[in-house]
Amino acid sequence: MIDFVHLICDYAPGDMAWAEIRSAFSSELGVNVRLHATAVKSFDTIGTGFVLAQLSLAPEELRAKNLLVFANTAPRKDRTSPRQNNEGEGLLFARLKNGVLIVAVNSGYSLSFVRDEIDELWSTNVVEEGSQFRSRDYFPTIVSKVTADDLSCLVHKLSIQENIPAAPTNAIAYIDSFGNMKTSIKTGDKLVASLKEGARVRIKIGSIIRGATVATGSFNVMEGDLAFAPGSSGHHKGRYWELFVRSGSAWEEFGRPASTTEITIEKSE
Repeated sequence: MIDFVHLICDYAPGDMAWAEIRSAFSSELGVNVRLHATAVKSFDTIGTGFVLAQLSLAPEELRAKNLLVFANTAPRKDRTSPRQNNEGEGLLFARLKNGVLIVAVNSGYSLSFVRDEIDELWSTNVVEEGSQFRSRDYFPTIVSKVTADDLSCLVHKLSIQENIPAAPTNAIAYIDSFGNMKTSIKTGDKLVASLKEGARVRIKIGSIIRGATVATGSFNVMEGDLAFAPGSSGHHKGRYWELFVRSGSAWEEFGRPASTTEITIEKSE
């Protein structure tokens, strides 16, 4: 039985949508299931996927027991043609190799960062049209069934490789409230493996180029310096590298780029 549900949605913190979805989930799940909500940027499936992986792949001692992660970022970009009756992307069920359950909209990169950790992937019989606010009107019922070990909502077992795209490489994956930019570059990547602490690198994001110092943590650079270092995200498969400015904002330094923006890193001569 599931007793903790993480909600990941692309609603602004404090938005009315959060109040409505929390109420709907609470009504369906009852008082014995705890909820926690995390907001990502509007339509940001790469940020959704990054957060989903961070929460669901945490070591057992760092994650809630009996966990289900629900992800709803639904930009409806799987088709560019007009949609009938507010039809949206389908809702998928996944079971990870570590036992964590996921219910997520099948959109963009929402499941990409856990792609290699999925043990089984299923479509569900959720209603896909008739409401602009499916996460309030339809999705809580599916999540409620799954939390109660009722998998009658599952329809077809799906190919993971055919239905989930690989996570992007060399891109901004998540921007936190401090302006630190977490990238999709992991420890073990060929380039970062060749970097030594204190080395200088040239970072290009969009049209902006800045010099950065390779560091091993957030506080072993001078205040105000731009640094490139392994961050706090990522677990047994290796930490993700991030750009940060000690006592500042790397996001502001690079002109507030969006997630998915490509990053080019070169060693300085």
